[in-house]
Amino acid sequence: MNKKQSINALRMLGVDMINKANSGHPGIVLGAAPMLYTLYTEYLRYQPEDPTWFNRDRFVMAAGHGSALLYSMLHLSGYRLTMDDLKSFRQWESKTPGHPEYGQTEGVDATTGPLGQGIAMATGMAIAEQYLAAKFNKPSFPVVDHHTYVLCGDGDLQEGVTQEAMSLAGHMGLSKLIVLYDSNDIQLDGPVDWSNSENTRQKVEAMNWQYILVPQGENTDDIAKAIAKARLNLSQPTIIEVKTIIGHGSPRQGDSETHGAPLGEKDTQQTREVLGYKGLPFAVDADVYHDIQDKNKGKGVKAHQSWTVLLKDYAQQYPKEYEALSLVMGLKDFQVDLSIVEDYHPMDSVATRSSSGEILKRLQEAYPQLMGGSADLTKSTKVKGIDGNFSAGHPLGRNINFGVREHAMAAMVNGLCLHGLKGFAGGFFIFSDYMKPAMRMAALMQLPSIFVFTHDSVAVGEDGPTHEPVEQLAGLRAMPNMDVIRPADIHEVKEAWKLALEAKTNPTVLVLTRQNVPALSGVDPEGVAKGAYVIAKEEGVLDILLLATGSEVALALEVRESLQNEGLGARVVSMPSFRRFSSQSRSYQEMILPPSVEKRVAIEMGASLGWGKYIGMRGLAITIDRFGASAKGAEVVERMGFTVQHILAEIKAYW
Repeated sequence: MNKKQSINALRMLGVDMINKANSGHPGIVLGAAPMLYTLYTEYLRYQPEDPTWFNRDRFVMAAGHGSALLYSMLHLSGYRLTMDDLKSFRQWESKTPGHPEYGQTEGVDATTGPLGQGIAMATGMAIAEQYLAAKFNKPSFPVVDHHTYVLCGDGDLQEGVTQEAMSLAGHMGLSKLIVLYDSNDIQLDGPVDWSNSENTRQKVEAMNWQYILVPQGENTDDIAKAIAKARLNLSQPTIIEVKTIIGHGSPRQGDSETHGAPLGEKDTQQTREVLGYKGLPFAVDADVYHDIQDKNKGKGVKAHQSWTVLLKDYAQQYPKEYEALSLVMGLKDFQVDLSIVEDYHPMDSVATRSSSGEILKRLQEAYPQLMGGSADLTKSTKVKGIDGNFSAGHPLGRNINFGVREHAMAAMVNGLCLHGLKGFAGGFFIFSDYMKPAMRMAALMQLPSIFVFTHDSVAVGEDGPTHEPVEQLAGLRAMPNMDVIRPADIHEVKEAWKLALEAKTNPTVLVLTRQNVPALSGVDPEGVAKGAYVIAKEEGVLDILLLATGSEVALALEVRESLQNEGLGARVVSMPSFRRFSSQSRSYQEMILPPSVEKRVAIEMGASLGWGKYIGMRGLAITIDRFGASAKGAEVVERMGFTVQHILAEIKAYW
């Protein structure tokens, strides 16, 4: 069996999938197959029988529209992806969705499709590998030693998030990050030169990447030599530009029409003839399976066997290190002991960003899995890794200087989490808008990524409306599987960090204040975990419910006191997490918010959207549905109506 026959089988299997679904992208399948074949048969270390093997090489199909090519490769490589699964391409609940989905298909190391996310996540994976190798490897025990590979296209390299990530990857010298660039000069709308004229080599070399050109994408020997050269570079990441022809072998090769339209029966038959491939649709010669799987036995399967023995010996000789590594590998549940921070009790009021920063520092000292940083805002967000700054010269540093690269920061944190770390990112809440695509990917992949945002309201003050979040809370709360927690004080902050770190299948957003807030009495840790609880009960008959989050909980408590003095029984409910509260039983929800009480007031310095579920048609929302203003923070808050006197007046006027 020769390489050409196996590559063409890979091609046509992908084309068959797309034709059957009448949907997909055959251009990259036909053009990039030699690259993927060469990588999987000669270099990528994987074990289909143990698809989550910790020390496997990672592969990210950044050009996620090439999913049919990846699924075909996984099937032929021996993963539990059957021919029937391939025939169900792009169908309801199949293992072969339109774009690769992490957790849905064995062998898929990251969800991709939105261009640019793949290289950025791979950068996070490469950082994690380098840190973990420095942390856990011992002489003669390289328990963490693998590469991260990416296949990308022209569109990936045009995305801003890719430029952010590549810039940082080059700066850090992530030498185990290797990108295969499917350079076919065609995009969906037409030739790349309609919108792009930059010199790729000069650009990536300026970012401290090694650049290698393979002028003929069908030449698997040259592709193999390029990968070998990339692996020998110990100081730079590498991008290998492979010149290919989109839709290679089809009647429309080189045409943008092949990017996203099925070939159809007639053109597919012509393609088979041009390629000299005689197999029928969804029929693959047994020799193809043997060719691909036998080649992996000598590298991936063998490496897996050796590593399994190595890890067993490592566990005996370094039990303490193995215990910590087991948490990273997901062999044990991660649980937080808050006694680590119990002695932290500031005497005065303190901003939740400050209490969060101190708590995070102490948690990192106890748990080496935590790694992250802020987008050039560490001094303001207090979100910083410990043990120094991560770099090629200091891989044990857990603070990542992301620079002003918010989007890549979020995607790279996803990469850290995909690799088993507890990755965290920090920024001003307003700039969550720059990060949202990657945050959505975290939610979709069910990753426990942690996004910490400070300067959470119009109380930011003088920086004005450009820096004062209004609609961000509502927007992130609307995101499926995203836990948005806005703690009211230091006690809720402690619980919020515990929940974020112990999360398994959802990312967490922590929303924190710039301004000081008092430590509150009545905080219920279990209530924080349930998303809402009664922080102050009514005295006598319950007349009115005051619902609040974050810094406004203290304000609600003051309003309650005034209402009680006027003979009205008022209850204050702290609601740090809408998502968590909505997941509780109806009996719990009704215990906190009795249905018989229709007088309900929501108090939050953010958009009103979303509060209607809790205050009902007759409820009063004291919120903000306009942009902020530039003035001293206290003045902006007052003019926006967040004072006891104004809220009391609103309540009296409303009912």
